Amino acid sequence: MVVSLGSSSIAQGADAQFYFDRGNAFLNEGKFDKAIKDFSEALSQNPKITEAYYNRGQAYYKKGQYENAIADFDKVIEVFPDNADIYSLRGLAYFKIGQYQNAIDDETKAISLNPSLVAALHNRGIAYARTGQYDKAIEDYNKAISLKPDYMDAYYSRGVAYVRKASSDFSRACEKGNKFACDNLKQISQ
Repeated sequence: MVVSLGSSSIAQGADAQFYFDRGNAFLNEGKFDKAIKDFSEALSQNPKITEAYYNRGQAYYKKGQYENAIADFDKVIEVFPDNADIYSLRGLAYFKIGQYQNAIDDETKAISLNPSLVAALHNRGIAYARTGQYDKAIEDYNKAISLKPDYMDAYYSRGVAYVRKASSDFSRACEKGNKFACDNLKQISQ
């Protein structure tokens, strides 16, 4: 869960380093409130510890405090604008608060930086599906599967997208009086 971002500012001073290190330990133990408190303390002593923003953002994300996570990921992106993983993680946070276009934009940026980032393809597919863009979603799932054939989440999500796309078509046909479409729609709904 704790990730090194590369060449950013390392905590300067014993106190900031202590809080940063302890925050990492709490984060790894799933003690998110304590991790957030320690990362915040480290940042109050040295606001240039980019990894503390990243790790605190993860803790906020795990707690469901997505807006706070996004704010921390924004700070990381200022320092590391070419890190695909951060865009993908921020995209997930946007997805969680229903900002699907922002999620799509961030996952697209992540994919442009790392075309083999399977999670970003899957995440963008989910955001496309949530906005009813099933063909684009299926395309992303197909790409994810081609890159990682054992990525079961992509198979599942692709199946869901196919069913939802079919439901939409069956619904339209049923509204026009097609009995077979109505029957199929009932089967899908069960």
